[in-house]
Amino acid sequence: MKIKRIETFCNRYVGFVRITDETGATGWGQVSTYHSDLTCEILHRQVAPYSLGTDITDLDDHLDRIFEREHKFPGSYLYRAMGGLDTAIWDLRGKQAGKPVAALLGGTAGSLRAYASSMKRDITPADEAERFRRLHGEFGFTAFKFRVGAECGRDQDEWPGRTEEIIPTIARAVGAEADLLADANSCYSPARAIAVGRIMQDNGLVHFEEPCPYWQLAQTKEVTDALEMDVTGGEQDCELATWQRMIDMKAVDIVQPDICYLGGISRTLRVVRMAEAAGLPVTPHAANLGMVTLFTMHLLRAIPNGGKYLEFSIEGEDYYPWQDGLFRKSPYDIVDGKATVTEEPGWGVEVHPEWLARSSYQMSEAQ
Repeated sequence: MKIKRIETFCNRYVGFVRITDETGATGWGQVSTYHSDLTCEILHRQVAPYSLGTDITDLDDHLDRIFEREHKFPGSYLYRAMGGLDTAIWDLRGKQAGKPVAALLGGTAGSLRAYASSMKRDITPADEAERFRRLHGEFGFTAFKFRVGAECGRDQDEWPGRTEEIIPTIARAVGAEADLLADANSCYSPARAIAVGRIMQDNGLVHFEEPCPYWQLAQTKEVTDALEMDVTGGEQDCELATWQRMIDMKAVDIVQPDICYLGGISRTLRVVRMAEAAGLPVTPHAANLGMVTLFTMHLLRAIPNGGKYLEFSIEGEDYYPWQDGLFRKSPYDIVDGKATVTEEPGWGVEVHPEWLARSSYQMSEAQ
């Protein structure tokens, strides 16, 4: 494959990527959400120059070469931009083969159990419990995740007593019908995380996500070693060396790479293989209804060590107003608590033309 053109369509929150190869075939991908306008600029300036007109046969090697050329700029923004290229290439490959990306990865189309993932901390325990009950009845969700502590909260709660109240409140509301998960978003010291984890265990929770500052792997391992429930993490980590260290030291029981933060499908597959070798399941982070959840659906339908669930955001316009109108037809219908990967080739989705018309446009082209 030789890429002739790379186009981006973005606003501050989301950025889509279209590639065109020398035959005129096209593929769509997405850079990571949040400050996507900045990420698209990096894509054109620090990724496109090495990709346009280059014969891309080994995508892993190509992504490594981009990193090597830009070795003075390691980290999140470069990988977020590379993910836009990677995911567009997978879409183009799928369309050329007439298969969904899941099939290219060795899997199949089909359904996935989803967990209803709350992003809110400003919601009261009673209101969260009522929301979960409603979603259980309306969409059939059989797993739910809620938030504890404050984001990077240095042991502080969103408001005093919220964590101690919300754990038993949710357990009473839906615990008999569903698996319960909780996310601390780097809030706690190990001692406080262990104390909160024991409250979770006493109330039947099965998954404690990112209990300690994510960059403090030894702290997370201390919690993992102390608790019987699964301790999980990794959503923010984008360096493969950090992933290898995390897995080698058994810092977590379940790994949670984010496809868009990590740099695309190809780099995520490397983490999947590391985890598989260590006997660890993979439950990726997919916290919004841009394309990251769709990418994750295809991945989970293909990998041998996929976790029990697909993360599925339950937030709407009040929390993610930029999600509205992204696609001509939403790929995110939930039936009986499950999402479905269709037989449509590539990602099986079309970005809405009206959204594209409102976006900021930029193009890089081979000379």
